[in-house]
Amino acid sequence: MVVVVSTFFATPVWAALPTISEFTKDMSTKDGLIPIYYDDETDKVYLSIPNDEQRFLFQSSLPYGVGSNDIGLDRGQLGRTRLITFERFGNKLMLKQLNTKYRAAHGSAAEKQSINEAFASSVLAGFVIVAKSDSANLIDYTPFLFSDIHGIGNRLSAKNQGSFKADKNRSGVYLSRTKGFEKNTELEALVTFAGSKPGNYVSDVTPDPENLSVHLHHSFVALPDDGYTPRAYHPYSGYWKFRYFDYSTAINEPTEQRFITRHRLAKVSPHAPMSEAVEPIVYYLDPGIPEPVMSSLKEGASWWNQAFEAAGYKNAFQVKVLPENADPMDVRYNVINWVHRATRGWSYGSSVVDPRTGEIIKGHVTLGSLRVRQDYLIALGLTSPFSGDNASSPEQEAMALDRIKQLSAHEVGHTLGIAHNFAASENEMASVMDYPHPRITLKDGKVSLEGAYDMGIGAWDKHAIVYGYQEFGSTSEETEGLAKQIVKTRNKGLAFKSDSDTRSSRHSSANGHMWENGADPLDAFDEISAIRRHALDQLGMDTLKPNASLSSLENALVPIYLLHRFQLEAVAKQVGGLIYEYERKGDYTTPQGQQDVAPQVQQRAMQQLITATTVPYLAIPEAVLALIPPTAYGDDVTREHFQGKMGLMLDPVSAAASASDFALSLLLHPERLNRLAWQSSRTKELVGVEGLVRQILNVHWYRAKHKRGGKEDLVATRLQLVALNAIMKAATNPALAPEAKMAMHSALLEFDEWLDDDSDRDADEVLHKYFDTYWKSGHWSGAFDVKPLPPGSPI
Repeated sequence: MVVVVSTFFATPVWAALPTISEFTKDMSTKDGLIPIYYDDETDKVYLSIPNDEQRFLFQSSLPYGVGSNDIGLDRGQLGRTRLITFERFGNKLMLKQLNTKYRAAHGSAAEKQSINEAFASSVLAGFVIVAKSDSANLIDYTPFLFSDIHGIGNRLSAKNQGSFKADKNRSGVYLSRTKGFEKNTELEALVTFAGSKPGNYVSDVTPDPENLSVHLHHSFVALPDDGYTPRAYHPYSGYWKFRYFDYSTAINEPTEQRFITRHRLAKVSPHAPMSEAVEPIVYYLDPGIPEPVMSSLKEGASWWNQAFEAAGYKNAFQVKVLPENADPMDVRYNVINWVHRATRGWSYGSSVVDPRTGEIIKGHVTLGSLRVRQDYLIALGLTSPFSGDNASSPEQEAMALDRIKQLSAHEVGHTLGIAHNFAASENEMASVMDYPHPRITLKDGKVSLEGAYDMGIGAWDKHAIVYGYQEFGSTSEETEGLAKQIVKTRNKGLAFKSDSDTRSSRHSSANGHMWENGADPLDAFDEISAIRRHALDQLGMDTLKPNASLSSLENALVPIYLLHRFQLEAVAKQVGGLIYEYERKGDYTTPQGQQDVAPQVQQRAMQQLITATTVPYLAIPEAVLALIPPTAYGDDVTREHFQGKMGLMLDPVSAAASASDFALSLLLHPERLNRLAWQSSRTKELVGVEGLVRQILNVHWYRAKHKRGGKEDLVATRLQLVALNAIMKAATNPALAPEAKMAMHSALLEFDEWLDDDSDRDADEVLHKYFDTYWKSGHWSGAFDVKPLPPGSPI
């Protein structure tokens, strides 16, 4: 009886809903994939959702950002691409994100249903139906549009920038970017986040740090047709992997299905060696980019057409300026955005990818505007002193512009589906997908910037585009052609290493390094060290622009002083390093496997790293120090400056300590020491962990001289303590293997005995007491924190 009554009353209520035309008669309308209705009296936006539970792509994005690289919420940032549908439950519609990771792609309807029931979906939002028609239901989309779809509150909290939540009362529909198109519907809102206890990053970039207002954008996109064919992934293809798990595969086949991500591209004449594309790939430049940057970015991005020509396409990749009335958030446009931040930071190449197939629907590049200024600053520091009024710097400006041509090509490459190749510098800069350090030389006693960056696409980039975009006549031809392409490129000796083997300095790969040059990282370190020393010795009054404060010389000093920092990482990876490829069974007649880096190479790398921790390497020239007073009134002390312990003055002791500790932390990383212990146990020619620690102590303690001109050299003393601090930090790290720790203890016992016998300094007695406590309790009382270096990446 209760059920009957409930049904009796529910039916008239549902039937009593107004029609969509009645409900929206006074509203403005925007037709499109999903029709939009806007009520300007209540600032509400309504969507007319079709009844047939269509599937769409849903893309969120951040068109107006926060402006802090440290927070990482930038203008033009894309959120996740989701496969969604609106599912009705009584008087409600649920916006459901479907699970695309687990499938039964080739199974029966029952198999597919079992997969749907086995893995969860995600309901992103629920809406009460406010009006209806025969074919659609109308919902008030405003609350969801004003919500934190981009995860801004979580990001700010994770960065210790305060607690923030979206405030609907201070949010509004941004009508000028709320539009309808045949294949997509775009909605945007100004969303204000109210917060408490805002951090320094938020305070630096926000007028009122407790009230942070950004724009959030929502896109509904029609699913692409079934004409796209996924292409098989190979670890040597150079592409990112797109995958899903197919539970309908045969029992003797893997469930993981791997493909590359790429744009759809086809030839007008499929069998012709060279043909125009049916629909070329076009990228649009942000019209707000100034010259000469605009021309440089266009040139760099356009290099990719060289690679598409190698794949048999004529004019298939184009770069234009975004039309005046076009919206860069519109998924129909591949865009290159120029983004401003308060500090220099990363640039990004991201994509809207169909989560069903891996097809790239939209490429979206975000380039940080301060990068070009950092490269210009490095160029100025390297080439000083200048003559005359120092007003003209065409060579330095050209180097900075050449760098952002590379940057433009690099980030566009990501949006074509291509991954980093950090080993390209070992093959004469074979790829724009590396992180290139400027190639600098000394000519006739002067630093030359000639050829600092390559112009044009590289051999590896052509390989990647040929693999990903070359058209084949059949599936069998494609399988055979892709295999031949892999063999052809391998036979050229082109190396490939990407993020998983490179991003952290603790990794074991002996090749594939960021921000370095040369086939031999040890030779390259000697070269960059000589250039660094020359540039440091040349710094002075003529480095400064007219009327610049003397204290601003530190701005030029820092990047030159740390010019070697990235090459150091490449050197460190030789210690305990491995030589290997991304190899599959059958790639070679005789498997290559892995090999240890040769003992003599590892020993030379150890020596270079230890040298980089010493006074001769790290002392700032006295003439330079004498010129740099505390930061002038009106100038800012920024994170680009050294952090010290001497108040406002430039602290040369702490600067050397920070650089020394950086090198030692690379050399003494526990995983590196664990590999070194293993390798040295199998190769008698290789110095082990105990020997490495002895070498560090020998340079900084056993053979150290503490006096200079009758007075104690504070830089040498601090570097002694930094070296011992780094050794003890490694020895007490729980990640250190017991056999490696035992080897370290052997060297430290010897050192402790030496301290006991050395009566020259009272400080040695203090250290000896520290060791007494350490041997009894495992606690090192002499530990201290070293000031971090100013930011490095992005260079």
